Amino acid sequence: MKYTIDDIRQMQEGQTFDCKSFQIQPKALANTIVAMANADGGMIAIGISDGQRKIEGVDQNKKHLNDILRTPFDFCVPSVTVTTEYMPCVDVKGNNNHILLMFIPASATLHANQADEVFWRVGDKSHKLSFEERVQLLYDKGERYFEDTPAFNASLDDIDMLAVQDYTNLIGYGKTALEFLQENKGFVSFKDGVPQISTACILLFGKRPQNFFPRARVRFIRFLGTEEKVGREMNVVKDVTFEGRILEQIKKAIAYLETQVKEHSYLGDTGTFVTDREYPKFVLQEMVVNSVCHRDYSIKGTEIQIKMFDDRLVFETPGKLPGIVRTDNIRHTHFSRNPKIAEYLKAYDFVKEFGEGVDRMCRELSAIGSLEPQYLLIAFILKTTVFASIDKRYNTTQNNDHSTQTKDYTTQKSEITTQNNNSTQRGVFRLTFSQRGIIDCILENPKINRVEIASKLGNITENGVKYNLKALKKKGLIKRVGSDFGGHWEVINYPDLP
Repeated sequence: MKYTIDDIRQMQEGQTFDCKSFQIQPKALANTIVAMANADGGMIAIGISDGQRKIEGVDQNKKHLNDILRTPFDFCVPSVTVTTEYMPCVDVKGNNNHILLMFIPASATLHANQADEVFWRVGDKSHKLSFEERVQLLYDKGERYFEDTPAFNASLDDIDMLAVQDYTNLIGYGKTALEFLQENKGFVSFKDGVPQISTACILLFGKRPQNFFPRARVRFIRFLGTEEKVGREMNVVKDVTFEGRILEQIKKAIAYLETQVKEHSYLGDTGTFVTDREYPKFVLQEMVVNSVCHRDYSIKGTEIQIKMFDDRLVFETPGKLPGIVRTDNIRHTHFSRNPKIAEYLKAYDFVKEFGEGVDRMCRELSAIGSLEPQYLLIAFILKTTVFASIDKRYNTTQNNDHSTQTKDYTTQKSEITTQNNNSTQRGVFRLTFSQRGIIDCILENPKINRVEIASKLGNITENGVKYNLKALKKKGLIKRVGSDFGGHWEVINYPDLP
């Protein structure tokens, strides 16, 4: 058995896991089952309250247990094919009991409840879809499972059974590698006695996946400068391609990107050395994993391309945004175009929790003063741009941007700088562009709030402003005078501009 009762009690509810009290009614349970089946599948632990995680068990009422077991068939349209498992436990009353684990597969079919309502799993909630979202989901489910189609002319000899065994050991599967392929996920099936090897099986466990899918690979291209030039002006300085199984591609691409990222180390305010990076490590990993995990492998004419410029990274991934995911909801909405590949990568800890990666990536970029990723669909290629967090130190362009500031504001900044020049505590501070922008906003309007700062700067969220205000206070550059609502900010030390 893969899980213990302690594992279940400690698992965080999210995209693919939920706890339900044994008292839940079948109609309510159906909404969660439908939501998971329409999204990435998942597991529901029934008999553990989802609030305090009290162990109730399911043995005390056989009739209600039977109603729960019938829910995927009686209250889901069409019915959802689930598997169940009973886990021994001791309930809150000290009696021997069982927890019911219900495993819901990601389905290629659109499912609804008895009231013809369609739900979608978003984090730890079941979101009811609008008519437009329902239509879009119905369309996308038709193209979702290319990973299940047989790889042409592939045989069992094309599978690396050692790679399969590594995975089964990781997930705690006790049978042989071949049994796993035949009994799980449809990796291997038989038609007229001939084995059919799925696309996902070749991409995850194939000895030479590029023999079947030549462009299922990652290509890194580095350009000199901030533009992509061709012909006599071609400015490519690096061009590297990563092949192999999906896990190998991801590891190689992330490792190589790390060698290309600029880092700057300096002595911080606390007397210890600090290292600033162009891109947070998590952002690099998340972008590579997302590109490989969610690309449309039915598009065979191009590979994933990662283009590095002096000021940004551009990830060009075959395929549009999947399912009901749009640029305005991508931070909190998840749809796996290749759910088997996504589940595999989750086991190797490259996917922490479905649906959380993009939000965390945006928060990390915002915290260091960088823009959130920008998404652009051109034909069948999704282009995602991640901007570097480089300390501009108020270069000429940025100074020009501030040329329209008022005379009073300029005079005020000059006075503060003059005071600092006469101070024995005067120092040089390494600040991000956003932090300097926040100081400018405060000088213009000391009563400005976080929402107004975020709106004025345009390249940072409210949470990012909050983080940077705290950092500026810690550096001794600003202070809060009065209450959060009736007070104001005061700049007590305008930093030198090296």
